[in-house]
Amino acid sequence: MAKWTEADIPDQHGRTVLVTGANSGLGLRTAEVLGAKGARVLLACRSPERGRRALERVLASGAEAELVPLDLADLASVRAAAALVRERTGDALDVLVNNAGVMAVPLGRTADGFERQFGTNHLGHAALTWLLMPALRTRPGARVVTVSSLAHAMGTVDLADPDYEVRPYTAWGAYGQSKLANLLFARELDRRTRTAGVDVTSVAAHPGITATELSANMARAQRNRFVDVGAKISDFFAQPVAKGALPQLYAATSPDVERGGYYGPDGFRGMRGHPTRVGSTAAARDDLAAGRLWALTAELTGVAPDPS
Repeated sequence: MAKWTEADIPDQHGRTVLVTGANSGLGLRTAEVLGAKGARVLLACRSPERGRRALERVLASGAEAELVPLDLADLASVRAAAALVRERTGDALDVLVNNAGVMAVPLGRTADGFERQFGTNHLGHAALTWLLMPALRTRPGARVVTVSSLAHAMGTVDLADPDYEVRPYTAWGAYGQSKLANLLFARELDRRTRTAGVDVTSVAAHPGITATELSANMARAQRNRFVDVGAKISDFFAQPVAKGALPQLYAATSPDVERGGYYGPDGFRGMRGHPTRVGSTAAARDDLAAGRLWALTAELTGVAPDPS
C-alpha cells in the first residue's frame, strides 16, 4: 500500500487554517505546506521578530498568510488572539492546529501562575480552542488538530496538583503530564462535539522523534552539559521536520481521518515514518479523567467550554 505524503494533500483553496507555534519547526512546515496547497494560513507566534521572518518565508511561496500575535502562556494574549482571528476571518475557520509547545524545561510559571508546560501546552490551547469554536462551527467539516507526543506515556495528570505546588517537580514528568492532557482534551472535545451534534472533528497527532528546536531549547533552558549531549544524540537519530510534520498534516487534511483518531508515524515504536492511526496509553483513553480535566481546565482558565 502506498505511503501517504504531502502530494496526497487535497487542494486547500477556500480554507482558512490557524497554526500555533508557526515560527519554526513543525508549525512552520505545516503552515508552508498548507499555504502552498492554497489555504489561507494564519501564523500564530509568540515572538514578533521570529513570526515576521516565518511570515515572509510563507509569503515568498505565493501563499496567502497573516501573522497573529499569540503567547499561550498568557491567557490575556490567548483571548486577544482569538478575538483577532474571529474578526479577520469573519468567524470562518476551517482548521485549528494546536502545535506550539515547550518541552522539559525547568520549573517556571505562566503569566497566570500555572506550571509553564501544563499552562502553555494544555491550558493555553484548550482556552484558544474554546474561544475559536464559534468560528469553527460555521465551517462544514472543520477540524481541531491537537499535537501530542510519545512522551504522553510517561505522564500522569494530577488533577489535585497540576501545577506542582506540592509534589516534587521533574521536567520530563511535567512535559508528559501536559502531553497526556493534550490527548485527554482532544478525546473529550470529540465526545462533546458528537453529543452536541457539532460538525467539528477533533483529532490528535504526534511527530515521533523529529529534529526540531525543542531539544536545543530544552538543553539551553536546563543548562546541563549531559542534557545538551543527549539532545544532540536524539537529533542525530531523528527524522527531518518535513517528515515529522506529516501526521499533523494528515490529521488536518486527509478525507480518511476519523473523528477522535490519533495519528503518528508508522515506523518502529512510532518514532519515524509515514502517517497512520496509532494507539495511546490507557490513561489517555480514560473518559472519567478526560471529563474531570475538562471541568478543571474551565475553572482554571475562566473560559466557558464549547461545547459545554
